[in-house]
Amino acid sequence: MLTSKVFLRKTKRGNILKIVREHYLRDDIYCGSEFCVECDHEPHDKVLAKQPESKSSLYPFPHYLVLDTNAVLDHIDVFEEDVLSDVIVLYTVLDEIKHKSSSVYKKFREVVADRSRNFYIFVNEHHRETYVVRLPGESANDRNDRAIRVATKWYDNHLQHKKHRIRAVLLTDDADNRRKALDDGLLVCSAADYVKSLTDHPTLQDKLSHKNYDTESTKVAIYPPHLTPSQIHEGIKDGLLHQGAFAASRENYLEGSVNVEGYEKFILIQGRDALNRAVDGDIVAVEILPEEKWTAPSEIILQDDTENPDDVLEEEANFLPQIKATDVAERSPTGRIVGIIRRKWRQYCGILQPNLVQGATRHIFVPAERKIPKIRIETRQAEQLHMQRIIVAIDQWPRHSRYPKGHFVRALGPLGDKATENEVLLLEHDVPHSKFSEEVLSFLPKLPWTITDEDKAKRVDLRDICICSVDPPGCTDIDDALHCRNLPKGNLEVGVHIADVSHFIRPGNALDKEASQRATTVYLVDKRIDMVPELLSSNLCSLRGNEVRFAFSCIWEVDEEANILNTKFHKSIIESKKAMTYEEAQLIIDDPSQQHDIAMSLRNLNKLAKVLKRRRVESGALVLASPEIRFQIDNETHDPIEVEAKKIRDTNSMVEEFMLLANVSVAEKIEKEFPEFAMLRRHPEPPQTNFEPLIKAGRNQGFDIDTSTGRQLALSLDEAKKPDNPYFNTMLRILATRCMMQAVYFISGTTQKAEFFHYGLAAPIYTHFTSPIRRYADIIVHRLLAACIGADSTYPELLDKRKTSALCNNLNYRNRMAQYAGRASVALNTHLFFKGRTQEEEGYVLFVRKNALQVLIPKFGLEGTIYVSGKKGQGKKFAVEFVYNEEEHTQQCGNVVFHSFDPVTVRLSLDSSNVQHEKLVLELVKPYIEGFSVRSIQDDDQQMDEPMPLAAKRKTPNKSDGNVKAKKKSK
Repeated sequence: MLTSKVFLRKTKRGNILKIVREHYLRDDIYCGSEFCVECDHEPHDKVLAKQPESKSSLYPFPHYLVLDTNAVLDHIDVFEEDVLSDVIVLYTVLDEIKHKSSSVYKKFREVVADRSRNFYIFVNEHHRETYVVRLPGESANDRNDRAIRVATKWYDNHLQHKKHRIRAVLLTDDADNRRKALDDGLLVCSAADYVKSLTDHPTLQDKLSHKNYDTESTKVAIYPPHLTPSQIHEGIKDGLLHQGAFAASRENYLEGSVNVEGYEKFILIQGRDALNRAVDGDIVAVEILPEEKWTAPSEIILQDDTENPDDVLEEEANFLPQIKATDVAERSPTGRIVGIIRRKWRQYCGILQPNLVQGATRHIFVPAERKIPKIRIETRQAEQLHMQRIIVAIDQWPRHSRYPKGHFVRALGPLGDKATENEVLLLEHDVPHSKFSEEVLSFLPKLPWTITDEDKAKRVDLRDICICSVDPPGCTDIDDALHCRNLPKGNLEVGVHIADVSHFIRPGNALDKEASQRATTVYLVDKRIDMVPELLSSNLCSLRGNEVRFAFSCIWEVDEEANILNTKFHKSIIESKKAMTYEEAQLIIDDPSQQHDIAMSLRNLNKLAKVLKRRRVESGALVLASPEIRFQIDNETHDPIEVEAKKIRDTNSMVEEFMLLANVSVAEKIEKEFPEFAMLRRHPEPPQTNFEPLIKAGRNQGFDIDTSTGRQLALSLDEAKKPDNPYFNTMLRILATRCMMQAVYFISGTTQKAEFFHYGLAAPIYTHFTSPIRRYADIIVHRLLAACIGADSTYPELLDKRKTSALCNNLNYRNRMAQYAGRASVALNTHLFFKGRTQEEEGYVLFVRKNALQVLIPKFGLEGTIYVSGKKGQGKKFAVEFVYNEEEHTQQCGNVVFHSFDPVTVRLSLDSSNVQHEKLVLELVKPYIEGFSVRSIQDDDQQMDEPMPLAAKRKTPNKSDGNVKAKKKSK
């Protein structure tokens, strides 16, 4: 049977376009039930059980479940459990889910694909008896609800024989839909009521979403109301409101910011009322306060440590009056959040806060990520979940509740277990880390992989050139290799050869889509989460020594001063003659007895790299720094056994310079050929206000840091050196790094050319070409470059600004999350290293805060906090008084004054009293402040070894004397 569907669409010009599509209806679509005797079907089509077992006290007879869209969207965590089976999934519902939530759709498809669950997709939209036509004046949502009821009724009538009958039960949380279903004579109830009727599975109730009901709405509101969507729209249209992404502070739970277009600074949000139930990542509507109400970011480090969810902390009550007394010059645009445009809630990892009431079902969940507020949940499994990492989802945040409400999703594993904690940090940073699906793996090349004659005809064969790679120790995903050789006329040929990943990953297939979603490889201390399957990342695409590989080569002819005379790009076949670590390459360069081809190539590359670096720095490129550490990992336990700051050698810089040069050369090429569609990378110049901490810190040490241009900043940093503090310049550069903006990917046609500039590199144009194994942006750039030189063709998505801009957004987000995950992994392994050990180390004050000193430990490349006012770890007040000078950014106690970069000695140990947030504790050893500092371990040891005073000896019994001697001996 043929019918038609009519769609009305509005064009860009405002015209109404009528679209008519043919719609085929059939009589032979199988219902999917083994019980059915009417439908024609094959044995393997039987999905729904012949005699489904009822687990519900509401419906204690054989029945199938029919789900509506919102039941799945709201309670996907329930349906992921294998309790419910024999479920009819209507095509109408599946299509709605697909368009409303891609994440839920993906999860639900996995549930449906599990044959043991008996979930059957019924194509009701093409069945003659279940297809419904949208009525005049009927909304699309109402039409779909009616279609669901019609299909449910059809099943209920269809599945009855003379002696037996299987009923169809509709689960819907829509009260109006339930009422209409009852009028139609259907069996219907809410998802929550059905789950509560499963008496053998009481814990399944923990997974119910509380989005649609609120039993405490009569309570007094403690937050201002949010504006309606129409009020927000009008406010933004009239310029009274602004929109942007909310970023919560990690250091102060009463503070956050919103990035708004048109404002140089972030809009500062302070105080509970102003934050108004925004959660990190939400897109919010913000109202800018009058200038006289603007304040400055707080210097206070403040964590929500309350045990009673209804208590208001003393700090919270006193927070705003303290920060408003601020110098006008230091104030930032300040606002308040008046509405939520789009929530960006996800699932959160953490633990349950112990409940003092025995047997209570209402609990407080404490997220591992300090930027996320605590969450109220109901669970009947509190005893089993004690000391477990669990996952919770937020459902709603009512005005009367200090914290949002949510539900339990699943347990991850024991708290403190390394595998569990690694899983937590991956989930918390939204790192896709599931195994590659069979569909993705099906697009990998088959082994043994060989180079065909067709491949050779399309590529330049460079296997005779002395090419080598230089990488960190243990690197298996080798993206790049280099060569340098003398040319007959006295010039040099330099080549950068990059793994040709795009040869193996073709546009649009499942492998390509998975790589684009993951966007980047994530490096943890003891593992790597690959962007592409290992067959590519560590084998066929890795430029390993003495193995033939496909590459994309960028080759220059340069003179002795590294001036580029000619540039060529081509797809190539290479064979790396040696894969080296930075240290191995450095040893070859420094050993004059080695005169072989690789040694000569490396020395020439190193010499040219120094010229290139000098030229970049003279142009204003910044040489910044960040504290990076390397762990030595035990081969068996995979625990850290030693930690040290990473060493940087000339060979690190050598490789970096040629990668930068290749990226610039490729950027120029693709932007010239595709001025509207080139994927580039820019680094915006920071606003001058960002540099205020750097300028003040330099001034306190007697240096004027000029930040007017990148070149002046570079010169100032070069000149700021202290002979008595060799680490001072490095710390200044670390501080300068903190002032920088985030570098981002963008599409050339969406940005003015003047904004292409990369501030940190002082490059007018830049892109990423050199790491396609671990960055998806580089794969796109390879495809653009291949099209430029005729080595491959374009495809529609490559030249679609809207789609590539959306891709850039994902790349920027994933890149940022990968960085955070890497840092979290370092923090986790640092905690493991210090577990059970106490150590004293030299450090430097990096930042002076209003209530703390943030100290950098160069040996380990890590930072920690020494609190100098407020509350100490277990709530003890300080016995000494520190005075904070806001103008000079100093802390003073008696005659001891702390400035940024002052040397200190600290004692490091791990505080495990807070099982959720174990933290590295720093205690001041030197300078010594009575009542605040701790005695040096060496001083304590000396006291133990000093002879005991005679009076003390006389008072000490012989037995104790023996114990003292025994302790000394064992020590």
